Amino acid sequence: MTAPDNAIDSPIAAVELGSNSFHMIVAHQQGGQLRVVDRLRDPIRLAAGLDRSNRFDPEVRKRALECLQRFGQRLRDFAPHSVRVVGTNTLRRARDPEFLDEAQQALGHPIEVIAGVEEARLIYLGVAHSLADDGGRRLVMDIGGGSTELIIGEGFRTLRLDSLYIGCVNLSERFFANGKLGKGNFQAAELAAGVELEPIQERFRQLGWQAAVGASGTIRTVREILVEQGWSEQGITLQGLRKLHKAMLDAGHIDKLKLKGLPDDRRPVLPGGVAILNATFNALGIERMLIAQGALREGLLYDLLGRIQHDDVREAAVRAMCSRYQVDMQHAARVEGVAQQLLEQLATVWNLSHPMQHTWLHWAACLHEVGLVIAHSQYHKHGAYLVQYSDLAGFSVRDQSLLAMLVRGHRRKFPRDELTALPKSLQEPARRLTVLLRLAVLLRRDRADVPVPEIKTKVEGNQLKLKFPEGWLDAHPLTSADLAEEQKYLEAAGMTLVFG
Repeated sequence: MTAPDNAIDSPIAAVELGSNSFHMIVAHQQGGQLRVVDRLRDPIRLAAGLDRSNRFDPEVRKRALECLQRFGQRLRDFAPHSVRVVGTNTLRRARDPEFLDEAQQALGHPIEVIAGVEEARLIYLGVAHSLADDGGRRLVMDIGGGSTELIIGEGFRTLRLDSLYIGCVNLSERFFANGKLGKGNFQAAELAAGVELEPIQERFRQLGWQAAVGASGTIRTVREILVEQGWSEQGITLQGLRKLHKAMLDAGHIDKLKLKGLPDDRRPVLPGGVAILNATFNALGIERMLIAQGALREGLLYDLLGRIQHDDVREAAVRAMCSRYQVDMQHAARVEGVAQQLLEQLATVWNLSHPMQHTWLHWAACLHEVGLVIAHSQYHKHGAYLVQYSDLAGFSVRDQSLLAMLVRGHRRKFPRDELTALPKSLQEPARRLTVLLRLAVLLRRDRADVPVPEIKTKVEGNQLKLKFPEGWLDAHPLTSADLAEEQKYLEAAGMTLVFG
């Protein structure tokens, strides 16, 4: 029985831990659309709280954790699969694992730190869902607290994604920390932004676009100021920006700036945001920028909805990588088949029953030979590097580290350093999935379509027993020798392999 069009499904939520503000958005699925039912925002200014060692000072840490406790109360009854939480530029820079642990405990849900390009993809997804598709090409810009994302796309498809290390918080801290609004400050800030824009501006100009669209609080604030002041009728214009720039110079200090449409919590970061806008308008030749209501958090909701409905962009990213590097998908399927059979037997005893464990094993099997495109020698290391540092849509930095570790660990020496670099909660599942992948690769070394015999497994503590049909190992001496060699590798990983 199908649900009626007006049926309301379980709520889903997205949380964005930005460099300037923390945001939460809650929505219901209704009639195939998302209907927002709640929004929360808190201007934490996380980027301003990083010290020289990239750890958070006590005041910012306290503000952030108190905010996440409030968010956590709202999300207390949400199913784990219905919430997605991401951290952006400042959490990418931070070297403060204790804070991340405390933040996840306060919120009650795991936090993914995403790469800049993934942030750009999600921003574009949110913007594209908030605009009518006129079939034209659009430039999308989002100014965050610690980074600025620029994207060119058509419909829901991205053509170019870039994340620049300039944001309204870090630029304001660098050039306007004393609050003075002078010509020299602005020139220096716009020059710094221009330096970041220079490597990409020609490629963006060559692609071209029919409309420029802005997202994020900073850009929306600038639009509100221009409209309220009567300097623009719609969106942000170059002429309106010049009038705003002049008004800021005339004020001389941020505390003396009196403008309609400027909220107090945006005042400290406005100079950096205006400098970035000016530099971008000049570098890319923009004359008018329209404003979208959707941005990163809306993109998170639609991406999460895709995962729930089994339209996961991560699967497409893995398939694209396999195609790009000419992976033998027939052999990958052979390896996966054996790995999944072993997982089915061991899922309960090894606490690997969550459906995502099967998915991780699937992706690892698909990509375990991706490094062969570079060289056969040490190809598992080449593959791990490609997985770790490629732009894989939908994957967080942590997710790519886990996947890279599985690829690195599918043969030869067990990757203990890479394993211990993962969050503690992932280390034991990752170790066990790696063992399953290693055994599957070993048992499929012949690369033939001949079925692998039924193997019975048994676990006693750290001992894994494999029982083969009588006489099968005698008839396959190479496999027997490989398993004997594998015993030594797994012993170093704290696991005893017994076979016979």
